[in-house]
Amino acid sequence: MTSRISHGQPLPPGMTTELSDFDQESRTLGYAASADPYNLSSKLKSDDDIREIKANSKRKRVGKRSLFPHKSQTSKLVEFYSSQNEQIEHYLKPVHQHVADAREAAESEQLKFKIAVYGSFAANVFLSGLQLYGAISSGSLSLFTTMADSIFDPLSNLTLLLCHRAAKKVDARKYPAGKSRIETVGNIFFSFLMMSVSLILIAFSCQEFVRQDAASFHLPSVIAVCVAFTIKLTLFLYCWALRNKYSQVRILWEDHRNDLFINGFGILTSVGGSKIVWWIDPMGAIILSFLIFCLWLHTAIGEFKLLIGYTAEPQILNSITYISMTHNDRVIRAVDTVRAYHSGPRLIIEVDIVVDPEESVRLAHDVAEELQFKLETLPNVERAFVHIDYETSHKPEHGLKKDI
Repeated sequence: MTSRISHGQPLPPGMTTELSDFDQESRTLGYAASADPYNLSSKLKSDDDIREIKANSKRKRVGKRSLFPHKSQTSKLVEFYSSQNEQIEHYLKPVHQHVADAREAAESEQLKFKIAVYGSFAANVFLSGLQLYGAISSGSLSLFTTMADSIFDPLSNLTLLLCHRAAKKVDARKYPAGKSRIETVGNIFFSFLMMSVSLILIAFSCQEFVRQDAASFHLPSVIAVCVAFTIKLTLFLYCWALRNKYSQVRILWEDHRNDLFINGFGILTSVGGSKIVWWIDPMGAIILSFLIFCLWLHTAIGEFKLLIGYTAEPQILNSITYISMTHNDRVIRAVDTVRAYHSGPRLIIEVDIVVDPEESVRLAHDVAEELQFKLETLPNVERAFVHIDYETSHKPEHGLKKDI
């Protein structure tokens, strides 16, 4: 994102950011002018205003034949103003309050995080043994596929735990930029491991088609996989609330989500192969293996994008832009360029600010350094770089090097 915004100009339309909850009192009392130089608080809609929008739209709908189009437009309008309120409140919240909220949330959810990670590990160890019994005792290829996926789940958890601990223990002399990307590398490694296992299971299933052997129905095996399905459902629901707060938990949540479908489909094809037609079982194993391959390939592509340096969400870019614009209106005349991109699970930020060419080097440096420290305190930010300009007519400081 490249932008040149000077003080006194209105904010660009469509600027949005992550949503946060403010007290209702802030909407009625307003904000100090120093904290709201662009008078954003005047654009807040009260709950009474939003209710009035609903009431007016409802009166307009009376006598109409089709209610649904107007109802849809009303809900979108109400959603827009509610979202706008939350976006403005997010901008006006001081950075130190964002940091305090993130720290408080992390401390309050630390126990939940540990339960999600270590609970998933313990459950997966138990389930791998349970599914191993079910696959061997039944001889079903579909259950062998679910068993293979289940056995590698504890290895996945162990990989995530080791990578998370390694990222925390950093020697600044060896890794001056930190080791947060090791978590992304661990996720990629495990994704390709699961893809390899899927290809092996597809090969075994093709051999079964040649033999045309039907597996006999084995009730204890089906019960074992049903128990595994129930436990996975519980873990899936538990990790769902934390999936967007911790990258480690999100990987676990995706794994539980995939296992739910895999185990459910494996039960159906295993029973169908023993009770209906023999080829349902190997065909189900091939479908499951191909599905596992595609799911982990999708995960690997997403992790590769983070490792390469995929751009941050527009909401985050807008938030960084507003923080930079309002950092020091006496020294900073404009914001020239704002970039934010991933370096693993965290972000690298680049901001170019414009100051008076006659300003002292000491003051310009101090203001830029303060802004750098402020941006680096934001949650999920690895590094921030602030560059000082005195005009906006020059070419960008960094171009894309397409050849070596």
